[in-house]
Amino acid sequence: MGTKEAGHGWWVDGRCTNCDVARQLAPGLVGEVAGRSAVLRQPRDAAEAARLQAAAHACPTRSVRPPGGRLDPARDPFPMPLDDDTGTSTGAGTGTVLLCGHNSPHTAGANSYLLRRPDGTSMMVDTPRWSPALAARYEARGPVTDVLLTHRDHAAHGRRYADRFSARLWIHEGDREAAPDADRVLRGTEPTVIADGVLALPFPGHTRGSVLYLADDRYCFSGDSFYWSRTTADIEVADSVTWYSIRELAASLSRAATDRLRFEWLLPGHGDRRHLPHEEMSARLRDLASRARELRPRPVDFAAVRW
Repeated sequence: MGTKEAGHGWWVDGRCTNCDVARQLAPGLVGEVAGRSAVLRQPRDAAEAARLQAAAHACPTRSVRPPGGRLDPARDPFPMPLDDDTGTSTGAGTGTVLLCGHNSPHTAGANSYLLRRPDGTSMMVDTPRWSPALAARYEARGPVTDVLLTHRDHAAHGRRYADRFSARLWIHEGDREAAPDADRVLRGTEPTVIADGVLALPFPGHTRGSVLYLADDRYCFSGDSFYWSRTTADIEVADSVTWYSIRELAASLSRAATDRLRFEWLLPGHGDRRHLPHEEMSARLRDLASRARELRPRPVDFAAVRW
């Protein structure tokens, strides 16, 4: 195992909060050991080294450390297109959805995304850490018209990014205290059209104002409402970290299953990403809705999440 104490190679330092981001980006190289991430083995080729670079540049606590301890900005791969086959990320191509990286400690290390539109503009779904230099990197991919917040936990940098991009900031009324100066406020539980092909679907449960953003019958940005679990190899809810109501979340899932929500890509804030055919994704969502109806409120326990 590569550690600082060994005097060489990659390691994870003691600031790790076990947020799972590095394990998503460097599977097989970074894993969970004793309740936090650890480097399981050193990279064997350039592709594996690139995965560790991505993990290091995404880590919200900067705990993933390269040989020598200092990150090289020239090897920052973000924003990084998603791979069309696996749901992981690569450094190639332009991509319709790009992973922002640079996860923020002020959003509990949540993933954020750039959704590119046919006219060359983009929408940012949730936000990475804030800096003017990062904003310039994302803006270089095309004008950003909207910053879409999935819920209150991920709102920390929304206003700064929206102002920098001259974009509209969106949030649901149930979580408006987290972005009181939002430009657009979603209400109730009915879907709202954001732009051609992009829909906001209020999804109360994880928080009162949680929202799914759906694009082109292909992409589902689920915030913290549900995610892909590597442990169970299925779609799951973080029922041990539900701030509002697990029963409301079950009701939201039932509505989505009844409406036969269509998407191929599950793109959450926390937890892993997954790309599956429409029919399989819909079937798994129906199964999740059925399982969620049996869940009951429980104390918040971050350690119980099945990544």
